[in-house]
Amino acid sequence: MSTATDKKVRILCVEDDPQMRTFLLAQLKARGFNTQAVRDGAQAIDLAAIFQPQLVLLDLSLPSLDGLSFLRRLREWSSAPVIILSAHDEEPVKIRALDLGADDYLTKPFSLNELLARVRVALRRAEETARLRNSATGNEGQRPSYHCGGENGLQVDFAHRTVRSNGLEVHLTPTEYDLLCELARNAGKVLTHRELLQRVWGPDYSGENTYLRTFVRHLRRKLEPDPSQPHFLLNELGVGYFVPPPDPDDL
Repeated sequence: MSTATDKKVRILCVEDDPQMRTFLLAQLKARGFNTQAVRDGAQAIDLAAIFQPQLVLLDLSLPSLDGLSFLRRLREWSSAPVIILSAHDEEPVKIRALDLGADDYLTKPFSLNELLARVRVALRRAEETARLRNSATGNEGQRPSYHCGGENGLQVDFAHRTVRSNGLEVHLTPTEYDLLCELARNAGKVLTHRELLQRVWGPDYSGENTYLRTFVRHLRRKLEPDPSQPHFLLNELGVGYFVPPPDPDDL
């Protein structure tokens, strides 16, 4: 039998600073989230397996197992959104975290309202992904699917939110899929950096070009036969990105 607590969104806070950990725990619980907090990366892996969080707030500087190592291990089995909370503002650190599967990156100090807004965005995206993935029917955009490059090319099934490349199904994170889907819905049209950032991440992210470059690189590694010479995820230098028009028999 379900309880009220069971229905609350589960958030795991992985933070070694005791004051920050206490603050996050109190603020999130006050807003109705089912929240657990832990200071150690190794302990967080064990707790995540039991707690099954729907979102993770993750510090990078952790004892025993650092935040990036925790993220790498979590992504082996969980697609829950991860928001990095870190004092490190250097671009290489952000890129590394995004490369390993983080969905967002917030630099300390941050305002509570900004954190809560980013939590809401991440949860909405994950909920929409889960809803559409669990739907056996339905449509997304004007076409039920996008095919480019023939049988072994790039295939996006909008109804079931699946992606295939070179004949093999490819696992994408919710954010990777949303980015690819936005491009595929607008196949043949160049979408500017700003358009993609606003449509996929939201209006507050219009200047986060690092996010976009990183996720395009992720997608090329997963989808392109040779990521250094892409055939599917193309760019208009200094403007934006696009995918080719669909194959004629897919129109």
